[in-house]
Amino acid sequence: MADGDHAHHRRPGAARRDPPVKQRHPLPPGARDRRAEHVPAVPGAISATGTPPSTAVVGGGIAGIAAAVALAERGVQVTLYERDDTLGGRLAGWDTRLADGSSATMSRGFHAFFRQYYNLRALLRRTDPHLERLTQLPDYPLWHANGMRDSFQRVPRTPPWSAAGFALTSPTFTLSDLPRINARAALPLMDVRVPQVYEQLDSVSAYDLLASIRFPEAAHHLAFEVFSRSFFADPRHLSAAEMVLMFHIYFLGSAEGLLFDVPNDPFPTALWNPLHRYLESLGVDVRVSTPVERVAAAPDGGFRVTADDRTRRHDACVLALDTRGLQHLLRHSPGLADDDWYARVARLRTAPAFLVSRLWLDRPVAVDRAGFLGTSGYGNLDNVSVLERWEHEAHSWSRRTGGSVIELHAYAVPDDADRKAEQDRAVEQLHLLYPETRAARVVDSRNEWREDCPMFATAGYGDRPTVHTTNPTLMVAGDLVRTGLPVALMERAATSGMLAANALLRQWRLQGHDLWTVPTRGRSTLLRTMTRRSTSRARRTELPVP
Repeated sequence: MADGDHAHHRRPGAARRDPPVKQRHPLPPGARDRRAEHVPAVPGAISATGTPPSTAVVGGGIAGIAAAVALAERGVQVTLYERDDTLGGRLAGWDTRLADGSSATMSRGFHAFFRQYYNLRALLRRTDPHLERLTQLPDYPLWHANGMRDSFQRVPRTPPWSAAGFALTSPTFTLSDLPRINARAALPLMDVRVPQVYEQLDSVSAYDLLASIRFPEAAHHLAFEVFSRSFFADPRHLSAAEMVLMFHIYFLGSAEGLLFDVPNDPFPTALWNPLHRYLESLGVDVRVSTPVERVAAAPDGGFRVTADDRTRRHDACVLALDTRGLQHLLRHSPGLADDDWYARVARLRTAPAFLVSRLWLDRPVAVDRAGFLGTSGYGNLDNVSVLERWEHEAHSWSRRTGGSVIELHAYAVPDDADRKAEQDRAVEQLHLLYPETRAARVVDSRNEWREDCPMFATAGYGDRPTVHTTNPTLMVAGDLVRTGLPVALMERAATSGMLAANALLRQWRLQGHDLWTVPTRGRSTLLRTMTRRSTSRARRTELPVP
């Protein structure tokens, strides 16, 4: 990265304040895209009076925290149940003791906090108004094993100049490639409409859509496959609708750009411990280490939630669980909604296993190494992080020992893979990328294998639950939920939690919370018109529409 030499010596995470943006309707703090769309709150009383309604929120990840915060800020009595001993869900962290006697915080790995995450960032601002616990990485580099390199550091942020700038600066695109590209097949990338994109493309795989567009092979691997694998899935099995929506959110539909922030402390310190304290200050009963055993419909309405061999009654319930957690709880909680809803949830799938390997090395990597690097063509290795470039804890360990803290990710690992061999293979690919690491001694290492992310498979959109169920006081939240809005990953989790809370607040005539998203359709009127005409012409002539 450009300032890598300074990054190695400076204390990471200096305070960063986003410049204000003026527009007719105020944007969320820190946003720059004047076309960001506002989802206004439903009006109502600012706080519950008398005996407040009570809600059980099952699951203490991003979605559950968002729902609990939104409800408690309106005076609702909330009990938040979390099976683990800390909040954070799939972004939780835990203490570990290294072989050199040092204490460290382990987690499930690197996460990028993009500027498009308006609702997640609003949640974090409850305890960090200026997002001083986030720091911006200066680049998002992509490397292919064939020697090609891409970067988003100097790519314009506003579409269509972002796409043009990337194509002009990327070594994967040449003038000779342009005549080969199937422009009609590519038009859906420019005219994303939500949720119509699922009707159009959910039955097509991301791989097949890219093949029909005929992007250059190098671009296919270096840019598009790196992005699609961020959903923890092989692009041959990922819904093209989900991939197209991702391009709209992060690149073609938003002027926020593709550079991102990262927490400058481990997740518990930077994010969840402050929000835990904030929830308790609102009167939320936060029950960690408390797995919910079952939920039953109460005879007088509401729900009876059993956890820790004790049953409590609540007026409403928000299920903010991952796919398998939701399925497991529903197997022990019949009758909460209709049979069709249960059947659809039972058909949901999880993405293949992924690996997070963290290595504490006895010597530093080269000072110009990027904090984060996306990779393609390096076997099973999908990205590399150099944690001391931004995280205080890793930076302190690096300064004290002269070493580096490296994290490796491998996504969509085959079910029959030898996990020890996969771990060794990822390290060998690191040695190819950063040859100086081959001579380093590994002071200690941690390998986390997980298989609990939602799978957005082809033709699977119809089975994914919405926030609402057939029971008006039972809501669902999480990144597995279809919201009808252009959100994904962590932002989908936060948004769905707020939507679930808003739906309950509306029933109780309490004021909801404003939400924001990137534009819900493509930015160019000309491209939208061209896409509609092309699609209409294809249908009239019975041509397949990708």
